[in-house]
Amino acid sequence: MLLASFLGFLLLFLLIGFSSVLVRSRKQSDYLLAGSSVPPSLTGLSAVATNNSGFMFIGVIGYTYATGLPAFTMMVGWILGDWMAATLVTRKVRQMTEQRGTLTIPELLSRWGGENFQLLKVVAALIAVALLGVYAAAQFKAGGKALQALFGWDLRTGAIIGAVMVLCYGFSGGLRASVWTDAAQSVVMIVAMAVMLVAAVSTVGGWQPAWSGLHEVSPGFFQFFPTESAASGLTGALLFLIGWTFAGAAVIGQPHVMVRFMACNDVKSIRRARVYYYLWFVAFYTLAVSVGMMARLLMDRGAVDPSLVMSGGALDAELALPVMAEVLLHPAATGLVLAGLFAATISTVDSLVLSCSACLSRDLMPSRWHGYGTARVATLVVVGVSLLIALFARENVFNLVLFAWGVLGSAFGGLLVVYALGGRPRESLTIAMVLVASAVAIGWRMSGLNATLFEVLPAVVSAWLVYGVGRLCGLSGAAKLSSAEA
Repeated sequence: MLLASFLGFLLLFLLIGFSSVLVRSRKQSDYLLAGSSVPPSLTGLSAVATNNSGFMFIGVIGYTYATGLPAFTMMVGWILGDWMAATLVTRKVRQMTEQRGTLTIPELLSRWGGENFQLLKVVAALIAVALLGVYAAAQFKAGGKALQALFGWDLRTGAIIGAVMVLCYGFSGGLRASVWTDAAQSVVMIVAMAVMLVAAVSTVGGWQPAWSGLHEVSPGFFQFFPTESAASGLTGALLFLIGWTFAGAAVIGQPHVMVRFMACNDVKSIRRARVYYYLWFVAFYTLAVSVGMMARLLMDRGAVDPSLVMSGGALDAELALPVMAEVLLHPAATGLVLAGLFAATISTVDSLVLSCSACLSRDLMPSRWHGYGTARVATLVVVGVSLLIALFARENVFNLVLFAWGVLGSAFGGLLVVYALGGRPRESLTIAMVLVASAVAIGWRMSGLNATLFEVLPAVVSAWLVYGVGRLCGLSGAAKLSSAEA
């Protein structure tokens, strides 16, 4: 029953993705940007499903299990940062996409001001290809961990299944197939998480016993800020909140998310798309944090055997959701939860793969090779490489996603803000901003400073400092926005 339920949902997603073939056209613009014809409802649901990936089902629940209510504070900061940055940038991204005739984020960055910064496009595309590939690998790994926990399959099996699914409908329908399946997957994801929360609360006797029990888990479990961090007291709390706010703001640097808004059918539809996006985002994140906290309570009380979430002799909190589902739910409902988890990974990984293949086929290939066929071949290559990374990478999902998210947001986010505010740096300055921000983000995480402050803030500030110095040296101007851009 469990396997049949799970496979039934996967078949549904495949059929939805394949159905996009009925309206496709064999043009690169249709494959990579769905002909810029996506309605606002699908834009918002697709963007939020892409954003809330296996990271939410696996990574965030694992983080909540370990820390408790600080995960809720992280959510507040993340969504606040997302909203502030997207309010500034997304509408202008859609405007400039149409005005410049661009299909990818690197291409948009290189032509924003009407120039054609070829070297910037190549640098941005190389960064995007590398990090989107790592990000996709993390999503393949998340799906593999879920199937390993429920079916006892080898970790590689789930990753391979996810890769085959993405290749099947992504190869055939491009971004339109991704958007259509994302919308369906977003519904399954939120229903699955709601079912899991209700089952967990019912197991402990209701909402009041659950509320009381969570207060008794550990001294710091029901506090809004982590009790153990590199910085303590008010300073530590502020750094935690500000750091995650900038982490959320990094959404504007994520090619796989922003391409959804680039593909929206009209600039005027962006506001409606964002309403769908944030309503779903808040609801789903709240459910995810709640389920993560209930997982800790159930395992502390022995309602769920903690030994079931052991991996390699150590506790692996990222297995909490699939294990809870198997213990608490009917097999058919467990199949729904597992399908929701798998949908979360697939809804993100197909977007990552397509964005990565877009950069590879559009930004790094000679113009004479641009075309529908090249984009499809690039998709095949990206899926294969990402799968190999997933099979051999040792980092957990949470760390892999945060690394890729942080560097992408840092590399492109700072420059996009400058563009949106009317700045027009020269090519040398734009490249310096992108490279310095990327280097600071990587160095910050490798040195362990991210335990005090998420790397996006120092990295983006460093990009803005480079821009400020460049302006003093005459490498930039603040061009007036045209009436079309305003």
